[in-house]
Order: sequence, then C-alpha cells, then structure tokens
Amino acid sequence: MIQPGLEFVYEAEGALDPPIPIGETMDGSRRIIPIRTGGRVEGPLIRGSLIGNASDWQLTRHDGVTVADALYAIRTDDDVVIQIRNRGLRHGPPEVMARLAAGEAVDPADYYFRTVPEFIAPNGRYEWMNRSIFVCSGARYAAGIKLWVWRVT
Repeated sequence: MIQPGLEFVYEAEGALDPPIPIGETMDGSRRIIPIRTGGRVEGPLIRGSLIGNASDWQLTRHDGVTVADALYAIRTDDDVVIQIRNRGLRHGPPEVMARLAAGEAVDPADYYFRTVPEFIAPNGRYEWMNRSIFVCSGARYAAGIKLWVWRVT
C-alpha cells in the first residue's frame, strides 16, 4: 500500500459580497456568493492575490449540505495568472449552520468544510499545479472566507 501525504501549498483569504439568492429549486436552495478581488494568497509555494469576476455558485441541498462550486483566479506576485475551480461540501449540526448563516463567529472545527481545487496554470513555473490533486479545508466568516490548500503527494 502507498499512503499519500500532504504538502502545504498556501493559505488564501478573501472578502465576500452579500449573497445573491436564486431561490428554491428542485434540488435545493441556490445562491451566488460574489468573491471580491484583492484577497491574498500566501504560502511556501505560491504568493499572489485573487482577481477577476469571481463567484461561488452554491446549492444547499434538502439534507442541509451546501455544495460549493467556485470559479476564480490568482495573479501571482511574479505576474502569472492561474485559474481555479474549487468544488466541495460544507455541513454541520443545524444549530452550528444557523449561527454561521446568521454571521456569527463559529469555530471552523465545529463544521465540515472541504473542497477539491483544480488549477489551470500556464506552462512555466507553476505548471506543476496541473499535475497534482489538491485538497482544501476552509472557514467561513460573516463577510469573508479562509482556505488552506495542500497538494496530495
């Protein structure tokens, strides 16, 4: 058996605009969360800022699980643009999720927030990002988000 490991890549922090509700649909409640530009990306393998007209297209299913599907980009400090599609799940006990939805400060250890970012990097210094699987854990705040990204080795 070969057990994979994790290599820390970066921490990202970004501000969010208020949700844009789409409403109830056959598969749950949908909304769009605009992601502001300018959030920082800092880590041992990459540094930069969030750019573009980014959004997280969320579905909260009837079982209470929120499915995230975010599309955004990073402009590295050495001026390389990398596209990211980050999909995953967020859920927890109903009372914790209600506090989170109300904008209260909630310890990220009290709920599950995991995603799988997929990178599209141009040839050159960051093309290694096209050749690996990544996992992410996150924390949601009233007007922002924090993500920690690891490469699966």
